[in-house]
Amino acid sequence: MIGRGDNIKTKKVAIIGAGNRGKDVYAKLIKENKNLEVNAIAEPQKLRRDKFAQENNIPPNLQFKSWEDLLIEGRLADGIIVATGDKLHFKPLTKFLEKGYKILCEKPITDQYHELKQLEKKYYKYSNKVMVAHVLRYTPFFNKIKEIIKSKIIGRVRFINLIENIGYFHYAHSYVRGNWRNKKVAAPIILAKSCHDLDILYWLLDSRYKRIYSEISEKYFNHEHQPSQVAQRCIDCVIEDNCPYSAKKVYLNKGYQWPISTITEELSQAGIKKALAKSNYGRCVYRVDNDQPDVYSALLKFNNEVTAHFTLTAFSKEMTRKINIFATHGEISGDLEAGQIVLKPFLGKNKKIEIDIYGAHAGGDRKLINSFAALLLQDDFNNQSNLLSSLESHYAALALEKARYDKSPIELNLFRRRNI
Repeated sequence: MIGRGDNIKTKKVAIIGAGNRGKDVYAKLIKENKNLEVNAIAEPQKLRRDKFAQENNIPPNLQFKSWEDLLIEGRLADGIIVATGDKLHFKPLTKFLEKGYKILCEKPITDQYHELKQLEKKYYKYSNKVMVAHVLRYTPFFNKIKEIIKSKIIGRVRFINLIENIGYFHYAHSYVRGNWRNKKVAAPIILAKSCHDLDILYWLLDSRYKRIYSEISEKYFNHEHQPSQVAQRCIDCVIEDNCPYSAKKVYLNKGYQWPISTITEELSQAGIKKALAKSNYGRCVYRVDNDQPDVYSALLKFNNEVTAHFTLTAFSKEMTRKINIFATHGEISGDLEAGQIVLKPFLGKNKKIEIDIYGAHAGGDRKLINSFAALLLQDDFNNQSNLLSSLESHYAALALEKARYDKSPIELNLFRRRNI
């Protein structure tokens, strides 16, 4: 594996999209990596583009209004990071692949079945030039769990229960008020948020999905459940003091990090108050055009006959993932954000394992960027989520959407082969 700055020429990276992931995560982590340098930005919003360029010393000739403008130039970088909105990943991914770039693409790759099929067929030869940002694969937490599973110390895995606690304020921010609030502007939540979880189950078990089924709960954030006396906006609401979803509680006097940094470019209390008065982020959660489920449960069967149950829930105080693995000779339980794994062999004492979770996504983001550096420098793909392996979670997510509408189990082999 490469060392940081070990007499290796620095690789240049262009970033498409100067939002939270592009600017506040990837660009900052690249600054920490001595083998990488951000040298170009494509971003349609001038204020974001200018701020990104200032923070990363990007000259005017390498600042672009669109990825298309960047594309028509010659090879400006060694790698591209696609950090646009959910529905805007597919086209730049395919076009920059054809031009020879190595790419880190934000998930989901696409929410369209026919585009998944196109990637699977047309871009098969490019698979090892693409990483998809399934950051859970890169966390020390899930790598340790996979190590335990492979050691066979708990025997053969028979059942996994994985729950994603989105966090009540995170769900309200992203999936009620925010950019992922409905399927007109973003992918379905099972794909947009939980392709991470579908990917990590597939990766832990080294087995493809065989059969799936899903259900959702009654949607809570709508007019039917709104308390009396609520206002259109939290800044005008007389019962705001007793509402955990109040935009005033979430955004005011909380500093300027995520999620506050995503609601306005004017990072001041005056700028935040202005956003709460005019943007979706200040609206009452019961009066927004959201259509994403807030509880989503999936029953999953794999080709190796292991069964898993996955649930995402909006209704949790903490943002974390909790996993329980039941095997023939023991159990594993773990809490991702707490950095704790408990190994419970049937014929031995329980063992508590503390995991270093330093950094965003429990350390996964930093290791993801380090792995992208290895891809650019040495074609080292090692443990990375390449294009083809990442498609499995996408097929599973789209099949789960079909299953919940059809109220019928889906056979994945048939689903993958069908023509739409």
